[in-house]
Amino acid sequence: MSTSLTPTIAPQSGASAPKERSTGLGAIVVKILFLGTVLAFGIFAAPALIRYKLWLWLVLMVAAIVVIFAIYLTKRFIPGKYLFPGTFFLSLFLIVPIVMTVQFSFTNFGDGARGTKEQTTQSILKNSVQMTPDSVLYHSSVAVVSGGDVANGPFTLFLIDQSDQAGTVLYGTADQPLTTWTGAAPTVTGNVVTAAEGYRILTAAEINTALKTIQNETAVAVPDKPDYFVKVQFGTQAYQAKATITYDQATDTLSGADGKTYPNERVGDSNCFADPSDASGCFQGQSWLQNVGWRNYARLVTNADIRGQFLGAFGWTLTYAIGSVVLTFLAGFALALTFNDRRVKAQKVWRSVFLLPYAIPGFISLLMWSQFFNKDFGLINLVFGTHLDWFGNPLLARIAIFIVQLWIGFPYMFIVCTGALQSIPDDVKEAAKIDGATGLATTFRIVLPLLLISVAPLLVASFAFNCNNFNMIRLLTDGAPVIPGQFTRRSTDILISMIYRQAFGNAGTDFGFASALAVLLFILTGALAAFQFRFTRKLEDLT
Repeated sequence: MSTSLTPTIAPQSGASAPKERSTGLGAIVVKILFLGTVLAFGIFAAPALIRYKLWLWLVLMVAAIVVIFAIYLTKRFIPGKYLFPGTFFLSLFLIVPIVMTVQFSFTNFGDGARGTKEQTTQSILKNSVQMTPDSVLYHSSVAVVSGGDVANGPFTLFLIDQSDQAGTVLYGTADQPLTTWTGAAPTVTGNVVTAAEGYRILTAAEINTALKTIQNETAVAVPDKPDYFVKVQFGTQAYQAKATITYDQATDTLSGADGKTYPNERVGDSNCFADPSDASGCFQGQSWLQNVGWRNYARLVTNADIRGQFLGAFGWTLTYAIGSVVLTFLAGFALALTFNDRRVKAQKVWRSVFLLPYAIPGFISLLMWSQFFNKDFGLINLVFGTHLDWFGNPLLARIAIFIVQLWIGFPYMFIVCTGALQSIPDDVKEAAKIDGATGLATTFRIVLPLLLISVAPLLVASFAFNCNNFNMIRLLTDGAPVIPGQFTRRSTDILISMIYRQAFGNAGTDFGFASALAVLLFILTGALAAFQFRFTRKLEDLT
């Protein structure tokens, strides 16, 4: 028979079992308000996301709401309260844009190809309307929902038929056919609606400001007349007109009043209503957003002109990024080494002076330097008595970029190198001197290798940053000078500015192809940075 040796501790008199900490009423109220706000936002946003078929954003929103409720309504995911905010915003501002860019790279997204096929067809029909002898005329008012945007809409038309003695009020929008107003009786002054429940009637000045947008985006369909639309003529007048272009759903073709037909066919990389008489090959140059597979990437490989521009921009991008890192590092290291010497007086003053270029906002410095290099009245030509066309010559423009990059970038390298130098023990330098090493040998064989151990990752990051330094090119040279025969690349364009010009250039926007270029730039920059990080690990063997 065995006896347990574990002592039994009797509870003290008046003591009670420990209780779980109860949640305060204030915390419960805050939690309810927070979760209610999240749910209300989801209910408010979901219909709009579904209406515009923004499935990615809808999935992300639903997933985020589910995660938030799971975290705050249970006790199993307490660490999630601290991890979720950072993860959510990282996904929202970093991962989602990358996913969307990759997604757009497989589409024809750009000028004339933004909406769905149905939206494109309706746009063509609405833009073809013309007044006919039997067109109905209306007294019109333009309105937005209460709190709406008076400049961009969406707009609602309130109409009264000029021949209607009863003054029946009709209303409609670009998405809602003309119908009779059934709400509270609106205020009508001089046969024009001047007030309506839930709407704000635009003033004459507001209509005049947004008249072009109103005319282009507001075409109200007429029931029982599939080819008729109501369009605004002036702020207080509208007319009912017939579309000169009709759509046959059975044959999937457009037909014009002149008897011509425009079938749905593939033109180039995507489908549209083919029109051989249009320069683009599509009727009115319009297509619709659709998947084109790998055609954007194949276009870069198969089109010799585009391939040459891409390779030229890529070569200059590498030259600019490497040259910028080398120049700024050498200048920063030399200054840091000089003013880290204790024999130099007023070190703090000098260091403060060297930080001034870093303290000035970069865009201000770039805009000022762009004026300094002006051919006719620039400071540099005036000081040196020269007449150099800095931005008219490719070589001079690139030299100007490196000069400005040196001015803007050396303070950062100066800070980094100063901190790294101060972390190197003086004993190492003393030991080198005892062994007979000269000051120059100590610098390059002892100090520099030790400094690179901590600085090398920052140099790699600086290289990656300069590969995408859009502001430097855009604000200083805007890619100038122009290369004859090339419309999407200029002499000083790096890849990111070339991509910008492709997406928003004067020749038209091509977001799909620009997204494909952006994906390739992301891969190339990432691969180069990974290679450099792998190379810098060898420096750790010095320790």
